[in-house]
Amino acid sequence: MQQKKKEVLMRLEILNSGYKFGTKLLFGVIRLFSGYPLPDAARLVFYRPDFYGNPAKNFTHRAMRGPSAWSVGDRELMAAYISRMNECNFCVKAHGAVSAKAYDNTAIVEEVLADLKTAPIDQPLKSTLIMLGKLTRENSVNAADMRAVLDSGVSSQQIEDALAICFAFNITNRLADAFNFYVPSDKAFDAGASYLLKRGYA
Repeated sequence: MQQKKKEVLMRLEILNSGYKFGTKLLFGVIRLFSGYPLPDAARLVFYRPDFYGNPAKNFTHRAMRGPSAWSVGDRELMAAYISRMNECNFCVKAHGAVSAKAYDNTAIVEEVLADLKTAPIDQPLKSTLIMLGKLTRENSVNAADMRAVLDSGVSSQQIEDALAICFAFNITNRLADAFNFYVPSDKAFDAGASYLLKRGYA
């Protein structure tokens, strides 16, 4: 148990101190103006921008804010639901907050995350979430799964868009758990949600 705790602390130390002076200064400015420390998800992007950070944020921004028939609220809900399937508390809270703000409806997000089957959302979105949930849990889907989504009225392009989100957040969820992301207060998540709605991920 002690060894496991030591390994977690070593991972966190990378996020706390593995940066150049200019990046640390930027973190301080962000904290000064926002009132909150930079979330670990953003710290990770800055840690190895050439290897992970820049490709990841650009791909995620396209998936979450690029042209799509899915609304921003829908896409953020997909991210939160995928994160729920992976039991990634940080990402559930972060993207649930963005989705709720985008929809201006906290209740609908909570209902989807609590029980998708009974949640009062349109069938195309529900069918897509069911497919994404299966893909996340079982690492595979079949032709019947895709047919069910198409039959609900979802286009093939919308499926591609949803799969891009699934790819992005299955990676992010695993990194969040590997680095033991700190889960801040609901107020901090609310502030982060406002930023993500305004600026996106790039």
